[in-house]
Amino acid sequence: MGVKLSSIVPKTFVDFKDLKGKTIAVDFSNTAYQFLASIRGPDGTPLMDNKGHVTSVYMGIMTRVTNLMAQGIKLCFVFDGVPPDLKFKEQHARKERKALAQNRYQEAQEINDIQAMAKFAKQNLFLTKDIIKDSKEILSALGIPVIQAPSESDAQIAYLCREGIVDYGASNDHDLLLFGCPKLLLNITLSQKRKISGGKIISIKPELLDLKEILKTLNVTQDQLIILGICIGTDYNPGGIKGIGPKKALKLLQQDQEYEKMFKELNVEFDYKKIREIYKTMPVEQVKKLTWKPLDEKRLKKVLIDEHDFSTEKVESILKKLKEEEKENLQKGLGEFF
Repeated sequence: MGVKLSSIVPKTFVDFKDLKGKTIAVDFSNTAYQFLASIRGPDGTPLMDNKGHVTSVYMGIMTRVTNLMAQGIKLCFVFDGVPPDLKFKEQHARKERKALAQNRYQEAQEINDIQAMAKFAKQNLFLTKDIIKDSKEILSALGIPVIQAPSESDAQIAYLCREGIVDYGASNDHDLLLFGCPKLLLNITLSQKRKISGGKIISIKPELLDLKEILKTLNVTQDQLIILGICIGTDYNPGGIKGIGPKKALKLLQQDQEYEKMFKELNVEFDYKKIREIYKTMPVEQVKKLTWKPLDEKRLKKVLIDEHDFSTEKVESILKKLKEEEKENLQKGLGEFF
């Protein structure tokens, strides 16, 4: 779902060239769903191999992720672990929405409504255990560090950024801010070119959100930002407080610092203290250092070509581009040394 803070938080746009040499921890699940939604046919059918296994995520990794690597950006990917109990309600609601979307997709299919099929297919996305397993294998073969979080990946990424192990956290929503991520990048794994109405092509730039600047601009503490998110709605209290959006929530916080009183007057049905505690105490893997390794071509080709029918020419082309970047970086490093 993602907490809806976009309308009130300050942001700046950065160029991909400004991220060269930077280390970025990426939310895998968030990114994988983006690939599942965007890499599919006009009727919503995802990319698949000859055995019917969905390969859209692997294609996303091998195109958009490797494109970032070729620009000299150092990525690591963080995978979700076991979510807090409070998230099960949201997960159940998501399953119900997906089941409804699947039914509507089948209805659209019966009348060959391509537009409706594409719409409902994007609302019925799943990350299987096999997709997660093979994605870890592909990322590792690319030399990218893979981290398995004990719980939510957002908390793990925020930890990595706070500790200075990475320069930025990356996601497609604002949840990382509630976990205290100092520097958040949005949209880095989107296609860098997008066609809009009229056939015009526009460039997509990453958005940079600075937590310190956000707290200063909104005139709130980190604790108040968490409370603000809870008022709007999080994965742990979907929908938040009825009728309360970001601007109204911010106004309420500025008027009343007594959370207990505020939530009581608003007649909320959730325990805000439990939700706030999740953001403050979620367990993380105590990573001290990340290591980027050389490409493992044999391992990569086994998963992509042998197991999932990727074109040998396509994989070779991507590997060539990565090796050229690797060689260029090595030469620059040697030049600086001498």
